[in-house]
Amino acid sequence: MATEDILYDVIVVGAGIEGSSTAYQLAKRGQSTLLLEQFPLPHSRGSSHGQTRITRRAYPQAIYSAMMKQSFEGWNILEEESGEKLFKNCGSLYVSPPSILEPVETGLKVNKAPYRSLTLEELKSEFPHITVPDDYVGLYDYQGGILYADKSLRAFQEQFKKYGGTLRDGERVDDVIPGEIVTLTTTTGNQYRGRNIVLALGPYTNYLLAKTGLQLPLKVVRISVLYWKEKVAGMHAADKFPCFFDPIGSEGTPIYGLPSDEYPGLVKMCLHHGPVVDPHKREDVDASWVRERMMKYIGKTFTWLDPVPAIEESCIYTNSPDTHLFLDRHPQYENIIIAAGFSGHGFKLAPLVGQILSDLVQAKTPAYDMKWFKISRFDKGGENLSSKL
Repeated sequence: MATEDILYDVIVVGAGIEGSSTAYQLAKRGQSTLLLEQFPLPHSRGSSHGQTRITRRAYPQAIYSAMMKQSFEGWNILEEESGEKLFKNCGSLYVSPPSILEPVETGLKVNKAPYRSLTLEELKSEFPHITVPDDYVGLYDYQGGILYADKSLRAFQEQFKKYGGTLRDGERVDDVIPGEIVTLTTTTGNQYRGRNIVLALGPYTNYLLAKTGLQLPLKVVRISVLYWKEKVAGMHAADKFPCFFDPIGSEGTPIYGLPSDEYPGLVKMCLHHGPVVDPHKREDVDASWVRERMMKYIGKTFTWLDPVPAIEESCIYTNSPDTHLFLDRHPQYENIIIAAGFSGHGFKLAPLVGQILSDLVQAKTPAYDMKWFKISRFDKGGENLSSKL
């Protein structure tokens, strides 16, 4: 077994979008940082791969609307540093009954984010692509749009290395030895030592946390990423159709979509849910019910799309019980920081997540009320804050 003769300020385990953003931020702040990834890069075995993600200011929780302001600023900085186009501002459209849109609108108002409300008539007139129930209205978020996921992940990693960080992939951490100096042992037989550790392992979180005597209430689900062919070419292009979100879309389960961008003539439209899986065997489940529900929804709501998906891919969500994040210290070990439970909406927040986790590493107080992201919110007798966010 080889022990590297370097003591890092921080070792970040997991080079998905959250870990890579955190490592980038730490290296930028002058911390000697090692970023470890269990799979050879790039890979599609986690939650950060693929071409596109939705981003938006519109959220039913005002705290996320506030956080997204700083996150957008972080994406702009990364674009400038990397010279890469990472964001396309095509707007995002919420559709639902007024009672569901009310907290979304409140969050935008409170945070002074530009938006516009649409009546049912305006919705039908301006977006003939969509057929909605008569009790629906719309909300247009002017700052929403598309993040280019693979490019964003690569940009964080490349800038991390430019700031002096060390990235090693194809090396899984198998053991964690806590202490004032934390020691990590990997599958290569190497040992690495760090004053602080950040664990950003996505669906693999609990496998490594077990070594520290901790398990988080997480469920890993397989998401079917479906692409639907336009009946009229160009009708759903990003200059004519925004990102889309229907929070009660299919039997109360949200539906989200992106305009035709990554595949010419194909619109990405997905159910925000799927079967629970083992991340090591994510294809060993029956997800046909997701496809069937989506075909029914597309046939009813998007009549200008072919109701049979043209391409089917998959992704993984790691869900917390209340769908809110874990950004916290290990309850026993102050120098082990945990990032988990992003529940399918963490990608857009990555620049800010990197800043928050770096603040925790450096014993700084983050700018946001961290009680919402505490591990202890699910302790026995503790308060579940999901209804108050």
